[in-house]
Amino acid sequence: MASRHLSRTIALQTLYEWDFSRAEKELDKNELIEIVKRNSEEFGMLDGDNKFSEELVFGIIDNLDKIDNYIKEYAPQWPLEQITSIDRNILRIGVYELAVSKNTPPKVAINEAIEVAKAFSGISSGKFVNGVLGAIYEKIKGKEDAENKNEQSKS
Repeated sequence: MASRHLSRTIALQTLYEWDFSRAEKELDKNELIEIVKRNSEEFGMLDGDNKFSEELVFGIIDNLDKIDNYIKEYAPQWPLEQITSIDRNILRIGVYELAVSKNTPPKVAINEAIEVAKAFSGISSGKFVNGVLGAIYEKIKGKEDAENKNEQSKS
């Protein structure tokens, strides 16, 4: 398993635990770091290799409202609380990589989210994740194309 793919899996496991337990209490940053570390050890990731997992987890939590608003907008038929916790957190990872951090090529972010969905969720989850993230990508791409066109017309 590639390191970044494994990091996404660890982030998913951590976010799932966080999502499940936050109904009972808010986890602080140190607790989240410990969860990432424990999940990294369980998945056999070497010490110090979990930086990308931590980036994903904290980036998602720090931008949760923005990310969840994307999901609500592009999956309006599915209220956020009715999406399974696994699918919700897979979408959060995908939206974070696609629309917030933008450090991952869009098609890679979408494909990785689909693969994680196929591995950890239900039969139709890959299609659901693809549909939501694909729609978000088209919107982002459309905005970028319009901005590029405006810049070219100014030149």
